[in-house]
Amino acid sequence: MHRSGRTLPNGTLHAVRALAVECRTGQLTRREFLTRATALGVSGAAALSAIGVRGRAQTTGPSPVPGGTLRIQMDVRPVTDPRLHDFSESANLTRGLLEYLVEYTPDGRFESMLLQDWEANAEATEYHLYLRPGVRWNDGTPFTAEDVAANFVGWADATVPGNSMASRLTALIDPVTRTAREGAIQVIDPLVVRLRLSQPDITLIPSVADYPAAVQRADLVGTNPLDHGIGTGAYRITAFEPSVRAVLDRAEDHDYWGTAALDRVEYIDFGADPLRWRAAAEDGLFDMTARTEPGYITTFDALGWTNYSVQTASTVVVRPNQQATIDGQMPYSDLRVRRALARAVDNGICLELGIDGRGTVAENHHVSPIQPDYAHLPPLRTDTAEARRLMDEAGMLEFEHELVSVDDTWRRATADAVAAQLQEAGFRIRRRIVPRDDFDMNWKSYAFSATNWNHRELGVQVMALAYRTGAVWNETGFSNPEFDRLLDRAVTIADADTRRDTMARLQQILQTDGVIIQPFWQSLYRHANRNVTGAQMHPKNEINPHRLGWAVLPEVSED
Repeated sequence: MHRSGRTLPNGTLHAVRALAVECRTGQLTRREFLTRATALGVSGAAALSAIGVRGRAQTTGPSPVPGGTLRIQMDVRPVTDPRLHDFSESANLTRGLLEYLVEYTPDGRFESMLLQDWEANAEATEYHLYLRPGVRWNDGTPFTAEDVAANFVGWADATVPGNSMASRLTALIDPVTRTAREGAIQVIDPLVVRLRLSQPDITLIPSVADYPAAVQRADLVGTNPLDHGIGTGAYRITAFEPSVRAVLDRAEDHDYWGTAALDRVEYIDFGADPLRWRAAAEDGLFDMTARTEPGYITTFDALGWTNYSVQTASTVVVRPNQQATIDGQMPYSDLRVRRALARAVDNGICLELGIDGRGTVAENHHVSPIQPDYAHLPPLRTDTAEARRLMDEAGMLEFEHELVSVDDTWRRATADAVAAQLQEAGFRIRRRIVPRDDFDMNWKSYAFSATNWNHRELGVQVMALAYRTGAVWNETGFSNPEFDRLLDRAVTIADADTRRDTMARLQQILQTDGVIIQPFWQSLYRHANRNVTGAQMHPKNEINPHRLGWAVLPEVSED
């Protein structure tokens, strides 16, 4: 069942076979089974075979011809130590230079990249990582287990401000030193690393597939790749100006281990207004959108470009910060205030006004029905009378809430829809709209604001990143010992019913504590010139230059 032909440990095989039975009997969705089985080290083909799906090849479209330049419209955000990236666009700029151990596919599988293979024991407390042989850095030095171990040590360093990877790898961290636990990360031989966790964790492989987990050479962990240009990818970053342009050129002197068709990739920032994107596309100034904004999809369809879409767990949260102090008081530490805000908002209205209805209604707990650990809860009920009663009881009817959002299209429109409903409930609301760069710098510090969140493979990943006490990306100021305890339990491998019982409780806590107003789940869209190949929309907004190219398509007959 392994990619390399090795046999999985008996305990892991048992676990995978049990998951396959649950999938075949309807207790697990196919997505959940694929995510969990491949995270344990089963190949995608073997996982599909285990549930009776055989001979299904992925449709990749026409093969690209070698060479050419592809121009992509995208926000060109600052690049720093990859561990500190908090926007996927920053990682997209370095993805042609720095690669990842594994990658996540839209159907829920984890596939090999710099790892050839991996395996976990049945308890998910020990992982063996097998490196792809023959990989070299672009300066000619070999990629080895020492590099992988050094990256895990860096990722597990919770003393580094802004390092979100530490929130994902708590089972490798000594709670006293807040760094990697002694003996947790071991080099077995030049191509094998062993990880020993302090507790079971099924999210380890999903965590190292996420965008802050770009792999650097051992001696460069913690540095900015723009300063050194060393990576395993096929490209080098040859030009970079934030908010303007970034250029990746094929490194002709590098014997790249994989395949890459393009000679050059250019990321061009046309600003936040999609009307400018549309005009630039009509003028032939770029070939592909990184993501087409809601409300402008039909206008890009009219260009004759290919429309790619994917259902995701991407979202926006409108959240009060429970630790925020305003004029000497902490308004959002009051549970009644938070509940009042949430009860006054109809999420369906936000879906229609915020993203033109292109998604599904969410439930204020940040776990999506397409995530395998989702638990079904009773539907939310909007009640403006109850919302006003709670706010009055808290003595906050005269308090003016300032709702902050970035100056763009859908996030601004969503925040406007929330603000309008809060005003209709009788609350005093002031809107503040800030430029993108200012918002990006301060997104965690606002007292009441709207923040977009990327798709994650598992709901527990988002909970660990956003709602665990003290997590680097915890923008709500939420801290609940019971929630933290249940979250520790949720990342362990258990039977489906027990797992969903735990998730249901976690979701209920976020709802009843009024932690967020989370109105919808987004379907994401991308448009590309019809000759571009490999441009499919990724649920996590990933753009991998190695997957892109130009194809020669047959002429379409007028007859």
